[in-house]
Amino acid sequence: MASSIALLHSRPLGSFKRIAQILPGLLLLAAVGYAGKSLERSFAAFGKAHHLTLPNIEYVLWAIVIGLVIANTTGVPASFKPGVATYEFWLKAGIVLLGSRFLLGDVLKLGGISLVLVAIEIALSLLFMTALGRAFGLKPKLTTLLAVGSSICGVSAIIATKGAIDADDEDSSFAIAAILALGAIALFIFPLVGHWLGMSDQAYGLWAGLGIDNTAEVTAAGALYSDAAAKVAVLAKTARNAMIGFVVLGYALHWARKEGTEGVANKAAFLWAKFPKFVLGFLVISAVATAHVFSKDQLTSLANLSRWAFLLTFAGVGLRTNIAEMRKQGLRPFVVGALGEVAIAFLTLGLVFGAEKLLR
Repeated sequence: MASSIALLHSRPLGSFKRIAQILPGLLLLAAVGYAGKSLERSFAAFGKAHHLTLPNIEYVLWAIVIGLVIANTTGVPASFKPGVATYEFWLKAGIVLLGSRFLLGDVLKLGGISLVLVAIEIALSLLFMTALGRAFGLKPKLTTLLAVGSSICGVSAIIATKGAIDADDEDSSFAIAAILALGAIALFIFPLVGHWLGMSDQAYGLWAGLGIDNTAEVTAAGALYSDAAAKVAVLAKTARNAMIGFVVLGYALHWARKEGTEGVANKAAFLWAKFPKFVLGFLVISAVATAHVFSKDQLTSLANLSRWAFLLTFAGVGLRTNIAEMRKQGLRPFVVGALGEVAIAFLTLGLVFGAEKLLR
């Protein structure tokens, strides 16, 4: 009896402790995101008041830049890091809520085209990155992590693959650092190239969804281009993320055979464990919106909630990027990753231009 009472008291205490741990970082995310939104408005108002033609710098970029400045000057205190790490939750929540802005028919149409392009992109990227890693003499498992991170979904894919192939912590750190650095660079380059080429919102969004690794950077790169491009980018990236379980399973079986260790016993359970569940949430919300269950005002509210969730996400993208730490990881993984990312960017751009007629 006494132990039951103690357990009842410990659960609320545990919950309060967890909230207390994440609250400082969560408030920092909100402050950075709100500052980004305020700077967007102030910058636009300043240009209008002084009759100046200023570039339209959206809150996405402001939030990321503010986060970058904080992370690489004062740094993010240890007490704030648990809350800042919740940016991944807000990213997934934002994507799920974004489903309210898609009709299921549009999802199926673009999703089908995306899946074909995703299959081509993944196959060619894995082959190219593997060959590149061998040419530069990288360790085989580090090469595998870079290949999976570049071809599917960045850090999430690297973490999932690390456990599946029993890679070293050092290898995963190298791979993650390279992918994060390259994702930050792509975030700024893709919109510039898209505007230079005069790409449509749909074509650019598909390119960003196929060519950039991390989901957060894909979402931000799409939003920097336009709201419509962001929607397409997220949808294309969601289709790409859905393949993670199959690719990781393939590598798990490959390394199990190569090292003579026990393989995956239950493949269906393995796939379900690795499958990104927020993809299902996105599809469910889209199906409910297609069935006209939500009123117009409710759809507007869900869309606004999605934008707020992404605001916290973009703040987290900047706050998690530590340039000094990335420099410590060495050049070879970065060079391999950079060459691979450039090749994948050109490959996916060619795929998008080839498929653009089908999107009209």
